Amino acid sequence: MRWCVAARRFVGRSDRMGWIVKIIWFAGVGAVIGLVFWTGAEPVRQAFEAAGWAVAAICLLRAIAVAGAGLGWFALFPSRLRPSVLACVLIRFLREGANALLPMTQVGGDAIGARALTLTGAPASLSAASVIVDVLVQAVTQSLFAVVGLVTLAATKDSSAVGQTVAVVIGLAIPALCGFYLVQQPIGRRLVRALMARLVGEREWLSFGAIDALYLCLGAIYANRIGLLASASIHLTFWLFGALEVWVMLSSMGFLAGYPEALVIESLTQAIRGAAFAIPGALGAQEGGLIAICAIFGVPANVAVAVSLIKRVPDVVFGVPSLLGWQMLEGRAFLAGGRIAEARRGQ
Repeated sequence: MRWCVAARRFVGRSDRMGWIVKIIWFAGVGAVIGLVFWTGAEPVRQAFEAAGWAVAAICLLRAIAVAGAGLGWFALFPSRLRPSVLACVLIRFLREGANALLPMTQVGGDAIGARALTLTGAPASLSAASVIVDVLVQAVTQSLFAVVGLVTLAATKDSSAVGQTVAVVIGLAIPALCGFYLVQQPIGRRLVRALMARLVGEREWLSFGAIDALYLCLGAIYANRIGLLASASIHLTFWLFGALEVWVMLSSMGFLAGYPEALVIESLTQAIRGAAFAIPGALGAQEGGLIAICAIFGVPANVAVAVSLIKRVPDVVFGVPSLLGWQMLEGRAFLAGGRIAEARRGQ
């Protein structure tokens, strides 16, 4: 009875959180539309059209970057437990697409990615553990990327309010990252078990077995030090590679920005996106951040909004097919489960 009451409370809270996230998603869409009209819908359209061929180039660059992130995820797995490279790369596109397009927080796509990897045959505990560590590695390398951007900004421009704000964001992120890492260690395992015991009572439930399996997989991944270093190196490389998107866009619009300026804009934008992880797709936060950051280099607000909208084009181009592929995986698993259940009834 105690478990049922706790479960009903948990479901009720989950429903409320779902509605809150959806409200935030709609507010974010409204913020993007508002920024477009605030900067001028016609100038934004003209800037978007001026990009021309760059839109296709951005899609190609994003495809390379996301595939590279998939390789970074693949590198984390111990050799005896690795799924295929293709599975990691394709599911990485799904994670990005779900984070950008679905009305859920930016970590929701990672949960969907773990589910999709499980549907390909990987153990659920291994799928979840690999995504948890991959998110941590991404966050750490993203922070390093932001530091590189701040150093570059300091070397090319005077200190600015934007740079100081991002520095504060990075400073606040460090304790959060440390806490996220500690939760994955034995002390975190004991804490999670204690919380589950308070929730379900003193009995041993199957959930405890799932927790133990998850932490065993986390231990196996962290023991793979070479894989961790390789993953971090790959992720950091492709963060730096991502700055080419901004350079190509600004160049196509007639702004003579070099790679250092693009690096600053991309790194600080990604830092703002990371800080706005609770906002689906960082809607509004990305656009507002780009307006402020681009202004440092004399880029008008309407161009900054156009840059942000172009950066969202690959989200749709790759996200929609990825989400459809995920639904096909779910459908295949559902049909397979139905056949197994029917076979058991026939025995």
